[in-house]
Amino acid sequence: MPAFPDDERRNALADECRRCPGLAESRTCISWGNGPLDADLVVVGEAPAEGDPEAEQWRGGNLTGMAYTSRRSGRTVRAVLADAGYGHDACYFTNAVKCHPPGNRDPTDAELSNCRPYLVEEVEAVEPAAVVTTGKHATKTVLALDDAALDGFLDSVLDPRRSEALGVPVVPLLHPSYQEVWLSRLGYDRGAYVDAIAETVAGVADT
Repeated sequence: MPAFPDDERRNALADECRRCPGLAESRTCISWGNGPLDADLVVVGEAPAEGDPEAEQWRGGNLTGMAYTSRRSGRTVRAVLADAGYGHDACYFTNAVKCHPPGNRDPTDAELSNCRPYLVEEVEAVEPAAVVTTGKHATKTVLALDDAALDGFLDSVLDPRRSEALGVPVVPLLHPSYQEVWLSRLGYDRGAYVDAIAETVAGVADT
């Protein structure tokens, strides 16, 4: 099991945020980025999990206040990246939207836009070798910084491109909640997927 993040590495960028009134009313807490501020990778998820109050540690970002700390997605993405050579001290984890959307709906374009300045601030602070996006909405919000559109998310997986706005390469990955569903569609098993992540990220990080 991957290591649970240290609360002292929770990078709260504001005491309170009400840019999205609907999210502010429905959230339990803001789910901020976490991890070392000199990490090799900034890993961007879509939005925090609603949370499981019965879980001992991995209760989800809406309850822990830290991105990618759910029992399913949080542990899955951290384990995959660790197996690819990017473990606990190599990744800073955050979300495209910092608050859990009610009903587990997708974040809206307005919500992604409202949260984007926080994401830019995080990437500029960490200065990673690459940004890894997990899922359609995370990829979409990063590409929007360069006014680029996303045409078919699955076609973008492990197809790196450079973000001029952020000054780093971007590597899209599958959202961990749907990883098992789509791996075979892309022609991978888990081992091959991990190897492909390692090769792709190492390739862009060295450029």
